[in-house]
Amino acid sequence: MLETKTKMTVPFYGHVRQYHNIKAEIDANIQEVLESGQYVMGPMLSRFEKEFAAFHGMKHAVGVGNGTDALWLAFLALGIGPGDECITTVNTFFATAEAIWIAGATAVFVDSDPRTNCIDPSKIEAAITPRTKCLVPVHLYGHCADMKAIRRIADKHNLLVVEDNAQAICARGDGFRIGELSDAVCTSFITQKNLGTFGDGGAVLTNHDEVARRIRKLRNHGSEKRSVHSFGFNSRLDDLHAGVLSAKLKHIEEWTELRRKWAARYSAGLSSARHIRLPYEAPGYRHVYHLYVIETKRPEHRDPLLAYLNEHGVDAKCHYPIAIHQQEGYPWGKPARIVGPLTNSERNAACCISLPMFPELTEEEVDYVIETVLDWDRTVS
Repeated sequence: MLETKTKMTVPFYGHVRQYHNIKAEIDANIQEVLESGQYVMGPMLSRFEKEFAAFHGMKHAVGVGNGTDALWLAFLALGIGPGDECITTVNTFFATAEAIWIAGATAVFVDSDPRTNCIDPSKIEAAITPRTKCLVPVHLYGHCADMKAIRRIADKHNLLVVEDNAQAICARGDGFRIGELSDAVCTSFITQKNLGTFGDGGAVLTNHDEVARRIRKLRNHGSEKRSVHSFGFNSRLDDLHAGVLSAKLKHIEEWTELRRKWAARYSAGLSSARHIRLPYEAPGYRHVYHLYVIETKRPEHRDPLLAYLNEHGVDAKCHYPIAIHQQEGYPWGKPARIVGPLTNSERNAACCISLPMFPELTEEEVDYVIETVLDWDRTVS
């Protein structure tokens, strides 16, 4: 039994360890920015945007203040607003729907795939109306949505596609890369992301010149030229963050493989557990495990398992335990519509637990988490 073993503390986040591992590179970029005297819309931001676009094989990357801004500025740049509908899911971070509402559009929710927890393409067409303007798949936990199926539906109904890729940098689908089947890709750089800065930030990727131009204007008070403005906002990724991200981008593939290594170790070690479901990776896909999310087979087991893990030093968490349509006060006077039962999404919310997952984990830590989960699993009748 676990009580006879030495108790460990396994953190959920590893960004401090990561900083120490590449401290010289990050510090050099920060120093370069500080010495340049250009901290907003400066050369470091321009450099990182070029690097980030090239990394994805896309024409444009536009750095903005955060991932939420990335989404709603992309919606605005694509002409999405009041009277339009955007189809997405409820088992995602609140900002996905929030950005739709900020743009003035209606959020339409359909169920998720029971294995990947991403939007279920088979549920989308029933939700399409003459007002539908955009499909918003979320690459949840680090696994791509089925973009081939989503693109076919979009083409059939003449719809836009905006990918919420806050959690899946480096992920791939079966025969497609993120970005190549959509009109825009939105990402977040908040600290805990696979590519995270020391604070907040975001970006929009697109192959459309005009969309990129509009977002650049919108993020900077509607300005393309000093002292000349149209309507816009203040949402700029500053150069200090860009410097951190530029240093980290060089290591993202290495870190992704470490995440996959720890995920494989978790899955092998937990394969005998009777009362949990393990994450699923579809054939031909590359899951990047922003989060390693297990699900208890019964909702009433989730909170006891989470408490057991925390009591024994494992800093496990839940992402996202309250689905958007189950949040208090939904829909807060905002335009929203639910199409069909959300059975899979609600199950995911009720049963999910995120185990510690970051590249700088150790074998000892991963094995301790496995032993702790199995020890709880043995106690359940």
